[in-house]
Amino acid sequence: MKDGFIRCGCAVPDLKVADCEYNAEQIINAVKEAAANDCSLLTLPELCITGYTCGDLFLSKTLTEGAEKALLHILEETKDLEIIFIVGLPLSHSGKLYNCAAVCLKGRVLGFVPKRNIPNYSEFYEARHFTPWDGRDSAAAIRRFNAPMGEMLFGSFDDPDFVFGVEICEDLWVPSSPSEELAVNGALIICNPSASDEVIGKKEYRRKLVEMQSAKLVCGYVYTDCGFGESTQDMIFSGHSLICENGSRLCESKPFTSGIIYGDIDLEKLSGERRRMNTYPQAPENNCLSERIMYFNLNTPDIKLCRKFAPMPFVPADRNDLVARCEEILTMQATGLATRLRHIHGKTAVIGLSGGLDSTLALIVTVHAFDMLSLDRKGIIAVTMPCFGTTKRTKSNALTLAEAYGASIREIDISASVRQHFKDIGQSEDVHDVSYENGQARERTQVIMDIANMTGGIVIGTGDLSELALGWATYNGDHMSMYGVNCSIPKTLVRHLVSYEAERVSGELSAVLKDILDTPVSPELLPPAEDGTISQKTEDIVGPYELHDFFLYYMVRCGFSPKKIFRIAKIAFEGTYPDDVILKWLKIFVRRFFAQQFKRSCLPDGPKVGSVTLSPRGDWRMPSDASAALWQKELEDIKLN
Repeated sequence: MKDGFIRCGCAVPDLKVADCEYNAEQIINAVKEAAANDCSLLTLPELCITGYTCGDLFLSKTLTEGAEKALLHILEETKDLEIIFIVGLPLSHSGKLYNCAAVCLKGRVLGFVPKRNIPNYSEFYEARHFTPWDGRDSAAAIRRFNAPMGEMLFGSFDDPDFVFGVEICEDLWVPSSPSEELAVNGALIICNPSASDEVIGKKEYRRKLVEMQSAKLVCGYVYTDCGFGESTQDMIFSGHSLICENGSRLCESKPFTSGIIYGDIDLEKLSGERRRMNTYPQAPENNCLSERIMYFNLNTPDIKLCRKFAPMPFVPADRNDLVARCEEILTMQATGLATRLRHIHGKTAVIGLSGGLDSTLALIVTVHAFDMLSLDRKGIIAVTMPCFGTTKRTKSNALTLAEAYGASIREIDISASVRQHFKDIGQSEDVHDVSYENGQARERTQVIMDIANMTGGIVIGTGDLSELALGWATYNGDHMSMYGVNCSIPKTLVRHLVSYEAERVSGELSAVLKDILDTPVSPELLPPAEDGTISQKTEDIVGPYELHDFFLYYMVRCGFSPKKIFRIAKIAFEGTYPDDVILKWLKIFVRRFFAQQFKRSCLPDGPKVGSVTLSPRGDWRMPSDASAALWQKELEDIKLN
C-alpha cells in the first residue's frame, strides 16, 4: 500500500434466486475481475450467494446447506488471489438462522459478521426467517469453517491503518449503527453488503446517508446494493452502490446496472484526520471489540490511482456550488469586518488600492460591510499610491473602481518620499534589489496607517492566504494591517470572488472588475516595461498560484508528505504542467513555506472562512526556525520518469 491508498470495490453480480451454484460462479468471476484490477477489498451484496428475495425458502435446509457448499466452492476457486472479499449468506448456528457476511481471503473465512438489526416493516419481513444478532454469544465459532462469528474488526499485519469492519444493510439505517462502535475501535473502512430496494426518492436519501455516515465516522464507506436477478415479485432492486470517504463520494454506480465500481480510499488521510480531531471518541474501557481483531496478511499492490483530484481544491467545480460559495464567503468576510467596525465605533476604513485582485477584493468586502452597517460609503478611503512600478492601467482601474463604488479617493504619489528614504539610508535608485522594492511597500503602509489615524479609522489588509504561505509580502509593509479580510482566501478563490462580483454588478463597475481580472498579478515594485506594461509578474517569480494553492491545501489541511503531494499533483494537472515543472515549484513552495513562517507568526486579526488558515491564533502553529530538511530530502529523492 503506497501513500495510504487502498482500492476498494463494489460488485453487483447477476443472480438467480435460490440458485447457489450459479450465483457462486458469478461471485467467483467478480472476485477474479476485481483482483485483476488491483482491488484489495471487495464487497458484494447482502445474501448474494442465495439471493435476498428467497422468502420462506430460507427456512429450507436444502437452501442453507447449498449456500454453505457454494461458499466452500468460492473459497477454493479464489484461494490464490490477493484480495479480501465479503459475500452474504444465511448461516445456521445454535438452532438459529443468521443473515451473515462472510469475510474471505485466500481460501478461508476470516470471520462471519451477523446482521444486528433485522427489519420487519413495510415490504421487509426478515424477522420471519432470521434472528437478530444480540452479541451475547460473542465468542461463537463456526467449526465447519473454522471461523469465528460475531462483531469483530479485521486488520492487516503489515499496514496498521488497514482496519475495516462490516455492518449489513439495515444496520446503517438505525439511530445507533454498529459502524459507530467499529469506527471508534479503529475501523477506517466500513463495508456494507446491502439489499435496499428502490422506490421513488430512496436513491437520493441512500446517497446522503452513506455520505454522512462516512463524514460522521471519518471513514471510508463501501456500500454495495443487490440488483439484477433478485425477484421483482414485490420489490425492485437497482444495484445502487457507493464508495465514500469522509463525506465525499469517490464513485457511484449507475442504478439498474451490474458490474464493479472501484474507489481508492486514502487511509493515511483518514487516520490523520482522526488524529487531528481531539474530539474523536475513544472506545470505552469495558468495550472489548478492539481485542476481537482478525489479522490477515495481504500483499496490497502499488496501484495506479483511479480517483481524481481537483486541480483547485479551494474552488467548487460545480457552477451553482461556486456561486453559492462566493456569496457565502463574501458575507462572512463582510460580517467579520462589520463586527469589528461596530465594536470600535469605526466610521472609516482605509485601503491601499492598487488596481490588483487582492485590494479589489478587500474593497468589495469593505463596501459590503459598510452596507451592512448602513454607513456612508464615503467613509471608505481608497488610497492609490503610484511609484516607480505603477502602470497607467492599474492606476486608472484603481481610480475608476473607487469612484464606481462611491468611495472617497486619495491619490498620493510616494516617489519623492521613497527617494528621500533611499537618500537617508544610502540606497541607489538604480539598484533594484529587495531594499528597493520593500522601501516602496513600507512607505505605502506608513501612509495608509497615518491616514487611518487621522480619520479615526482602521487599515484594511489586502494580502491573501497564498501570499502568506509563500511569504510573498513585505514584512511590516503590505504584511501588516489593522484587520486582514483576505487572510484565509487563497489566490485561486480571490479570482472567482472578484469574478462573482463582476457578474452581480453592471456598467462601468462590471467592466473595470473584468479588466482587473485580466491584469497580471504583480506587486508593481519594479519599473514598467518599455511599452508601459507590467514587467514584474508574480507567477513568473514564485510560480503558478494554482499549483501553490494545491500544494498548500494538501500540505496544511491534509498533512501529506511532499512525495504524496507530487504524486496526486501529477494526476490533477496532467496535460497542464509537465512533471518536472510541478516538482520545481513544489520544491520552491516547501522552501518558502518554512523560511517565511516568521511573517505568519505576527499576523493581524482576520476572519477564518475556509478549512485552511495560517493564523498563529487559529489553526496553524509552527516555530519560525523549524527545519525543512526532511521535506526537502524527500523531494530530492524523487526520480522523474
